[in-house]
Amino acid sequence: MNAAARRRAVLTLPWLWTALFFLLPFAVVLKISFAESQLSIPPYTALFERVDGVIVGLRATLANYRMVFTDSLYVTAYFSSLKIAAIATLLTLLLGYPMAYGIARAPASHRVLLLVLVMLPFWTSFLVRIYAWIGLLRPTGIINAALESLGFIDAPLALLNTPGAVYLGIVYAYLPFMVLPLYARLERLDPALLEAAADLGAKPWRAFLHVTLPLSRPGIAAGCLLVFIPAVGEFVIPELLGGPDTLMIGKVLWNEFFSNRDWPLSAAITVVLLMVLVTPIALLQLAQSRTLRRA
Repeated sequence: MNAAARRRAVLTLPWLWTALFFLLPFAVVLKISFAESQLSIPPYTALFERVDGVIVGLRATLANYRMVFTDSLYVTAYFSSLKIAAIATLLTLLLGYPMAYGIARAPASHRVLLLVLVMLPFWTSFLVRIYAWIGLLRPTGIINAALESLGFIDAPLALLNTPGAVYLGIVYAYLPFMVLPLYARLERLDPALLEAAADLGAKPWRAFLHVTLPLSRPGIAAGCLLVFIPAVGEFVIPELLGGPDTLMIGKVLWNEFFSNRDWPLSAAITVVLLMVLVTPIALLQLAQSRTLRRA
């Protein structure tokens, strides 16, 4: 087998994986999104009309997509999800960048331990960790009890079932996804660049802004995407830590799919959500391609 054949064989496996576990399920969801809801098993109409096993017509409808784009519930849920995910991603970046920078600049013998501490929450169930925050944030929880015992407050604070609790939960849950790609990028930076900047008279903060920060942009972009994309469709955190005013598309999708059993509308919501999330990835890939062509 020559080099070109081996290269094609190596590239074929990820494409097959993508086709089997992404494109095929997406095609099924896309098909359902053009159907109509009905009380049957499955709870949606067939996309093609058949007579004696022969396809004689198409029964596709755009009503589900019109509902998604015209009903205020879904429009508000999309914008609310994007806003919450964007703010949570920014907070995660502000917290994760110093952590990644500190780990990258730590002695080599300490980096493995620090990375293990970052990934340590993954060793516990995600659901258990969110329930732990309920115990911390509730009126009789540890945080309120500690503040009252120290005399900082006279009555318990409303920490649970608030937007702040949702942001806290998302930042806590997805912080490792921000730290790890940032660390991978910062760890590869050449220290000689900062030394050269210092020799040219740049102060540490100026060297950071003009050397470290620009060179770490790929890590920032990767970390932001790894946090933003799952945060938009998050369901568990806003359901357990958020209040009745916390509206996110994940909760709406759950209600439509399991409570209302409207599979076609749920599928349309999913397709639109996927398109919303694919857009920033495509723009990032386009920007990186242009940068590589200029280089």
